[in-house]
This record gives sequence, C-alpha cells and structure tokens, in this order.
Amino acid sequence: MANYYTDIPELKYHLNNPMMERICELKERNYRDKDEFDYAPQNYADAMDSFDKVLEITGEITGEIIAPNAEGVDEEGPHCANGRVEYASGTKQNLEAMVKAGLNGMTMPRRFGGLNFPITPYTMCAEIVAAADAGFGNIWSLQDCIETLYEFGNEDQHSRFIPRICAGETMSMDLTEPDAGSDLQSVMLKATFDEKENCWRLNGVKRFITNGDAHLHLVLARSEEGTKDGRGLSMFIYDKNDGGVNVRRIENKLGIHGSPTCELVYKNAKAELCGDRKLGLIKYVMALMNGARLGIAAQSVGLSQAAYNEGLAYAKERKQFGKAIIEFPAVYDMLSIMKAKLDAGRALLYQTSRYVDIYKALDDIARERKLTPEERQEQKKFAKLADAFTPLAKGMNSEYCNQNAYDCIQIHGGSGFMLEYACQRIYRDARITSIYEGTTQLQTVAAIRYVTNGSYLTTIREYETIPCSPEMGSLMVRLKGMADKFETCMNIVKEAQNQELLDFIARRLMEMAADCIMAHLLIQDASKAPEMFAKSAVVYLNYAEAEIEKHHNFISNIQVDALTNYRQA
Repeated sequence: MANYYTDIPELKYHLNNPMMERICELKERNYRDKDEFDYAPQNYADAMDSFDKVLEITGEITGEIIAPNAEGVDEEGPHCANGRVEYASGTKQNLEAMVKAGLNGMTMPRRFGGLNFPITPYTMCAEIVAAADAGFGNIWSLQDCIETLYEFGNEDQHSRFIPRICAGETMSMDLTEPDAGSDLQSVMLKATFDEKENCWRLNGVKRFITNGDAHLHLVLARSEEGTKDGRGLSMFIYDKNDGGVNVRRIENKLGIHGSPTCELVYKNAKAELCGDRKLGLIKYVMALMNGARLGIAAQSVGLSQAAYNEGLAYAKERKQFGKAIIEFPAVYDMLSIMKAKLDAGRALLYQTSRYVDIYKALDDIARERKLTPEERQEQKKFAKLADAFTPLAKGMNSEYCNQNAYDCIQIHGGSGFMLEYACQRIYRDARITSIYEGTTQLQTVAAIRYVTNGSYLTTIREYETIPCSPEMGSLMVRLKGMADKFETCMNIVKEAQNQELLDFIARRLMEMAADCIMAHLLIQDASKAPEMFAKSAVVYLNYAEAEIEKHHNFISNIQVDALTNYRQA
C-alpha cells in the first residue's frame, strides 16, 4: 500500500531544514518535558525522529484508509437530520483511525494530552491528508482552531477544552453570515449577556461554516449593542453539549463533499467569552485566519501533489500513435510545469510555516517569562516574515493547485471528464482553495503593503546573497534580472501616487514578488539536493521569468487614464 509520507521524499527534505533546530529548542523549552512525560524528546535528534515517525504513521493511515475511502465519501457525503450532521461512513472510519493513532491536538502542550509538535510537521500532516481527500482534511485539520483558544483563552478554558480536542473532538470557526462573507465587519449574530445565568447568549444565523456541527465552535458575534463595525465584535466559545444551535442545512457543493458546509441557527445558545470584548475581529479572528490560511496552503499543495501523481501515472500508461503520451512534448511540458509549481509552492509553504513556528514559540514563551532583547528582536523579525509570507503561500498555492488540477484533466483527455477517474474529484476539490479563508484577491490586499514598503524586495535581495551551487549560477543571474524588473514596477507605482492604479495592478505585483521568492527557494533547494529539485528549478525559472516579463510589460505600459477601458458599467 502507498505511504503518503515516505513516497514523497521532498517532505522529509523540508522536515530536515536547519531552522528546525531553533524551532525545537524554542518549542521544547530546551527539552524540559523529558523528565515528566515518557514520550517527550530528550534532544533535537530525538524530536526529529518523533516527527518522522508520526509523519510516517499519518502517511500510512492516509494510504491505507483515507485514500481508499475518498471516492465513496465523495459520492455519499454527509447527511443532515433533526438539526444534526452525520458524516459519511468512510469519514467516520477516517476519524476513528486518526484518533486511535493519537493524531489530534498535535501542536498542543503535553499537559493537555497533545504532542507539543511545531506547526511545520503538523502542516506536513495536513498536506498528506489533503493529497488523499481534501474534504476529510477540512474536518481533521480544523483541530488547529485550538491554537487560537490556547493563545487567547484563559487557564480554565484551556483545562476544560484543549484535552477534549486532543482526545479527538472536532472544531469549527463560525465567522461568515448570509450578509457577511469577506466583509466580516458586517457580522450581526447577536451576543447578549445573561445576568441571571452568568453567561452569554448567541442568536442569529451563520452560513458556509465548515464542519458546522463540530463539538466546539469559535464564534464571531456582535457583543456591543448599537455598533456596526469590527470594534463591536467579540469571540465566543460555543460547546455543542450545551445545545441551542441547529444545522438548518448542509450546502450542496461543487467539491469537498466529505466536508459538511453548514448553515447554523443560533437560538439563545449558551456561550462564553474568549479573550477580551471588542477584539474578536481586530485581533482574534486575524490570528485564526492566518492559521487557517496556512492550512489551506497545505491543502493546496496536497491537491497539487495528487493532481501531479494522477497526471504522471496516466501519461505513462496511456498509449497513442504507438507510444506512451508522456513521450510527447506537449504532455511532458505540462507535467514538468506541474511539478515545478508543486515544488516551488511547497518550498514557499514550509518556509512560511518555519517563520510562523519561531514567532509563535517566542509568543508562547513570553506568556511565561519576559523575553530577552535578542528574543524580542527575533520574535519581531519572524512575526513580520510570517505575516508577509502567509498571503503568498495561500494565494499562490491555491492558484497553482487549480492550474495543476486543470492540467491533470487535460492530460487525461476525454477520460478526465469521466466521473470514474480521480482527477475530476481533485479538480472539483481544488476550486474552493482560492475562495475560502480569503479569496486570492483578499490575499493580494494582505500582501500589497509588503510590496509597497519594500519588505518583499528586501527579502529577495537577502536571498541573493545566499551562495548557490555552480550549476545554479546562471539561473541566479537571470533571477537577479527578474528582481530588477520587479523593483522597476514597484517604482512606477510609487511615482504614480494613485491608489486606484495600485489596487488595479496589485495582484501582478504580488505575483512578481512571489515568483522571485519561490525561484530563490527552489535554487536553494536544488543547490542542496539537485537530484530532487534541479529540474524543477530550471523549469520554474523559465516559467517565472516569462510571468515577470508579462507583468513588467503590462505595468510599464498602463496609464492611469486607461483604467476607464477596464471599468464595466
């Protein structure tokens, strides 16, 4: 049977990144748990061995249980009856296997029953699961909502809720409403304090809630009467055991059929405040969404891997005109670009997750003691990098997985349009990734300030100082020229001093920055492991260079008054 971890050597390569030593040192607090928990690592090597073993177990369960169940789950889907959700039979088997293996609450401290894993190996597990069934990945990986409760909840809430997630209960984040999608400032679900019962009561409707009948919910609600913007919103914890919330319906979706997307009706539901009032959107949801966006980036890479696997296997088997179609340039061109996008996107994903790991670990340490000046500097540096890289990782990987899924079907030809081939499920599942947890357009809004303030260019120039292998030297010269064109485009926008022009070309600027960054990361990887990444580095640089040239030409020639040609009455 396939193992979705050991069969992909690139995963182990990214796990063994040198930054992991610092991440483990911070996360394990110099390995202080070893005297209290027999499964805690003794040292760095022991920690890395633990990650490797858990990833192998995840890969085994994915290959032996989740992947074989995927088509059945897609066909059956979840059901709604009497206000409750019942998962597809295959989903129940998947959950049972993951719980038995202890793969819940992975990032939580051991005192709550967690594994105390960094974000990076957990994100790898999320990628692995999504490669087999992206819909199930939504159910299982939503356990990372507990990160927000851990970060902003109080000790009593920690002790009551975190062990339940570690034991296998599920979570959801209830944000969107019928009239509040991307514009979360418009959320109107009402939260009122019940003086008699000393609790909050929630009333209203939430829509498009992934895994909406979960055990524990993080709910964005309006706690300040008379307000209409984000300053009147707070975050609440709702426990399904307390009742008061019913599932009105499960949405009939294009893809991710195993994941129940629900419309929820809150009727005087008991809830408790998480953190402070008025900070629900301004602080807590922003943290929640950043974690979710990293999760969708991982899901996207998993889907990209699945699309590449299906396309490659079919191209090797399918014969036309007396030879396998993989021998035709039109086909191996598509496959090479699919693999290059996969490798580039994965490099960006794990660079981002490592940045997140360092700043999150230092944040956690700061709740125990005062950080040293050096640690504060390190925390500030990596928090900024994580914030800058997260929209790139989510935005680019979700677009790439859609492109790879499209090309996978194209390689299959007419067979790809038939429901008996997995590529059509991958194609349908991929489509949502560039929409939920913030569309690609919203990722551009999050990223553009790092274009205009020069942060991306600074990072790119820093990457230029990292030595590469002689074989990659010519690519590095071309990549520096690509960065120069990106800088030229930045200056054109700055000099124009026109907000509408900036908004209009923002996505092109974001893609230019991301193309340069991913090309650098791939050259670094190819310098260390040419057997895995050299081909992709060459192919991706050719692809990215053409993309940057295209954007450079567009931005150089656009005039502010020409924008009227693009406005649709």
